[in-house]
Amino acid sequence: MANVLGGGISGLSAAYYLSRTVKSPTALFESSDRIGGWIKSTQQPGYIFESGPRTIRPAGIKGKNTLQLIENVGLSDQVRPICASHPAAKNRMIYANGKLNLLPSAVGDIFKTLPPFSKPLISAVIHDLVTQRNATNLDDESIYSFTERRFGREIAEYAISPMICGICAGDAKRISVKFLMEDIFRNEQKYGGVIRGAIMNSIFGKKQKDESVDSQLISRSVQEKWRIYSLAGGLQSLPNTLCSHVQQQTQTKVHFNAQCTQIKFSPNEVISTVNNEEFPSNAIISSIPSYKLAGLVRDQHPKLSQLLDEIIYVDVATVNIQFDKPNLLESPGFGFLVPPSVNRPILGVIFDSDCFDITDHTLLTVMMGGHWFHEKFGANPSEQHLLDVALDEIKSILKIDEVPNQTKVNILRKCIPQYVVGHRKLVNDIRTYIKDHKLPLFLCGAAYDGVGVNDVIYSSKMAVNDFLNK
Repeated sequence: MANVLGGGISGLSAAYYLSRTVKSPTALFESSDRIGGWIKSTQQPGYIFESGPRTIRPAGIKGKNTLQLIENVGLSDQVRPICASHPAAKNRMIYANGKLNLLPSAVGDIFKTLPPFSKPLISAVIHDLVTQRNATNLDDESIYSFTERRFGREIAEYAISPMICGICAGDAKRISVKFLMEDIFRNEQKYGGVIRGAIMNSIFGKKQKDESVDSQLISRSVQEKWRIYSLAGGLQSLPNTLCSHVQQQTQTKVHFNAQCTQIKFSPNEVISTVNNEEFPSNAIISSIPSYKLAGLVRDQHPKLSQLLDEIIYVDVATVNIQFDKPNLLESPGFGFLVPPSVNRPILGVIFDSDCFDITDHTLLTVMMGGHWFHEKFGANPSEQHLLDVALDEIKSILKIDEVPNQTKVNILRKCIPQYVVGHRKLVNDIRTYIKDHKLPLFLCGAAYDGVGVNDVIYSSKMAVNDFLNK
């Protein structure tokens, strides 16, 4: 029997994978009164406000794993894909030099000089081919440094930096290159360049095993060329369905408002203290943030607690805005991101009405804060202040001067872990400590192996596999 800590998408996925293989009862403890974690969809008349993630990518082994999960729990008919030809898939912009700039989306674009870049992107490819690898082999470096070294400053400044803002609300000058480009970095270190590394790896590299089984949903995603997708009713449909599934199909008990205050390990069992009651089990699968887990193990394992506490988190604000008027956006697309060097108070804006084909009004989400939250807004900004800033930025950048019909401000405290330089080593040290001390503790969630929805679901699957193997 394994108990699961956390009722976000990772913890619910762990309970789901346990329910398919373990016949003994499982308990899931969620400290709040709802499930889903940072996934939260708020229904409005005719549209949905998403305070956190809203779309998922279908590509890759992890993307296929999520599609397989969605099909298994009966949500296939709820999938709303955005295919390659859709404006939200093709048109992604960055704000620089006082205007919105469309990012390259076709192969031929690399031969054009597209603002804000001062040269055709093919020059960045040539830069990589003629640039020698550093004399000293690197174990890790920032993704900004790596990109600047291989492709030049403009690619780091206008492509990578805003992308990191959009993915993890982080500073590319601090985020590890292994966060998104671990294989590319490894090949560069081995072969002396990114392009050379890609060619050599395609010839001599080992292909990662595709673990996905036959799935109608996966086949559809490939045939129809999905780029991203959402779910009818919002992304909250996935945790809701997972929760219902594990409760109805198995003996899993989901406890709400269940605050775990301590985990105590003994030779024969592990005891979780929840709301002053002790729950014994054979193992713990923890999906809660690393800083929360650190407090639970501190008494028995202060070194492990210290390592867990070293993972950094940032605060993010999202502001949902709905205008009754349709077609207020001059250029359709997914939205735009803002490079940190531009020094605006927002990270970017998602064009929800374009993404979800809403035609009778305009729906936007403004992303704010992250690494710069306290610098831009202080420790405790009011919701009204954040809304005022969001509306000012929309007016300035998108030229929308309308009064919104509905708004919703979401302040998400310590919601995204930051994979700073050295993160992979830190996670390895954490897992080595657990292994060396033979602790029946298995980790999943955003703190360790990726912050995306696909990442945390896959990490839950791997954590359950490790539990079963041991």
